[in-house]
Amino acid sequence: MRLRAWVFGVAIAMSGVAGGQQPPVQLYAAGSLRAPMTEIVLAFAAAGGPTVNATYGASGLLRGRIEKGEPADVFASADVGNPQALARAGRAAAPVVFARNRLCALVVQGVAVEPDSLLERMLERDVKLGTSTPKADPSGDYAWQMFEKAEQLRPGAFKALDAKALKLTGGPDSPPPPADRSVYGVMIAERKADIFLTYCTNAMQAAREVPGARVLALPAALAVGADYGLTTMTGAPAGASQLAAFILSPPAQVILTRHGFAPAAAL
Repeated sequence: MRLRAWVFGVAIAMSGVAGGQQPPVQLYAAGSLRAPMTEIVLAFAAAGGPTVNATYGASGLLRGRIEKGEPADVFASADVGNPQALARAGRAAAPVVFARNRLCALVVQGVAVEPDSLLERMLERDVKLGTSTPKADPSGDYAWQMFEKAEQLRPGAFKALDAKALKLTGGPDSPPPPADRSVYGVMIAERKADIFLTYCTNAMQAAREVPGARVLALPAALAVGADYGLTTMTGAPAGASQLAAFILSPPAQVILTRHGFAPAAAL
């Protein structure tokens, strides 16, 4: 019911001023949303919405930029915690979940591993394990949640995985991702990681770009899901509510599903 009420509230703005009479909407979105959100923005424009200027990056870093005063209107995060923090500070509306993802293992060609042997292989000393950067990027936080689950299966696993994990992406000092390639594909193609823990959507894209790369689903005992949170900023123009409502609408949810995301709860 909360989601239904939220959508009803923001949808009222959809019947307001025509898109051409409104200022551009500043969208800050998780990097894992780049492909589907690019389509959603185009569909939003085709439906008469105002212009959208999109900025993509690690959700924790985007939140930090917003807190420092950058003019975001809509924040689509790869977790709920970052937009929730903005809401607690009075900077944004309470977030709602608009999409779901999962953690997967992206595996380079030549590494023999299956879901039931994944934990053992990750623990092997000569296997390079790549992750994103916790706190800066929710993908890294989800990887550490998986390490906590591993500890329940094998005492000592958390300490070992925490020590060996290579925080290769998503941090304040990480190299910027390439404009035309998956950064995760680059990491395994250059053998900076043999196994990279990232969102399943990211892993699928990278595997399409790197010959021989595979995507492994995590076994049930290690599985970690990711809820993506959406909020509009306090004082944002009406176009922000229009965009938020559109992201939650069936056409946008179809786009997200086509890119491998699970849709938000039924309205």
